[in-house]
Amino acid sequence: MKLRNALFIALGLSLMAPLYAADMKDVMEDRAEARYDATKDQAERNYDIAKDNCKKMSGNAKDVCMKDAKAAYVGAKSQAKADEKAAKSQAEANEDKMKADYKAAKERCDNLSGHAKDACVSEAKMKYMQ
Repeated sequence: MKLRNALFIALGLSLMAPLYAADMKDVMEDRAEARYDATKDQAERNYDIAKDNCKKMSGNAKDVCMKDAKAAYVGAKSQAKADEKAAKSQAEANEDKMKADYKAAKERCDNLSGHAKDACVSEAKMKYMQ
């Protein structure tokens, strides 16, 4: 009876695991986008402040100041975009690795039979969120 209940619980959790894995990828991508937006907004605020400071200058010093401010802004924005892409790529890589690890674990379960195999497969599904 206890084994049957444990198997039902494991089965239930294994059915929920793919939803959790998909949610985790979405969460990681959403966080990456939020970080990008926040960094971009900060870069824009810094750029506005720098331009205001440059307006107090005159001549070539003002021109140099404006170019430096623009360069810092473009650099910060580009770095934020690169960081966002890297985070999204990492989320995808994590998902791919989890799927491959699950396939390997499931293959190891093929050495077993009966309840042991069922338990092994259920454990693999839970562990690798499949």
